[in-house]
Amino acid sequence: MPHLIVERAKRGDRDAFRRLVETHSPQVFRVAFRIVGDEATAEDVVQEAFLRAYRQLASFDGRSQFSTWLFRIATNAAIDAHRRLKRRPEDPFAEDADDTETPPLVSELPDPGRRAESAEIAAAATQALDGLTAMERAAFSLRHFEGYSIAEISSTLGIRQEASKQAIFRAVKKMRHVLEPFLRPTLWSRHEA
Repeated sequence: MPHLIVERAKRGDRDAFRRLVETHSPQVFRVAFRIVGDEATAEDVVQEAFLRAYRQLASFDGRSQFSTWLFRIATNAAIDAHRRLKRRPEDPFAEDADDTETPPLVSELPDPGRRAESAEIAAAATQALDGLTAMERAAFSLRHFEGYSIAEISSTLGIRQEASKQAIFRAVKKMRHVLEPFLRPTLWSRHEA
């Protein structure tokens, strides 16, 4: 059935393409968000990915699954966006939309010490992810957040399997370096690529 929808979309059926967008948008967003680390940018990546897919739909030859082809486009768009974010200096005067949110009246975490520890770990994890190159972040995210195999990562990123393994290894090493003070040493040994 998905193959028929793709074929209809290739023939210009807008409803068929809309169904592809509806079906794949959540996972495309998840992958984009893991790579760029910003919700608004991830939304932009989703739009860019589907725009690129629509423009290139005629070139989809069916040798791979449509989702693999689409996620390769989305991952490349996310890597491009991540690189642009890294080059752009942060504006210290930019308004943060989250400042207008009302804080919850009752904390969901039991004690302030635990909240402080969680915030510290979250900041360290963000710092660790920010220290990765776009390719390392993409490979790490696909492997450890999305559960892709090395072969799927290689196909999605358009690189050799050895290059995928190396990108994941470098990402894990960098993540470990930053997060090691917060974690038991055995935790990383179980989750390595």
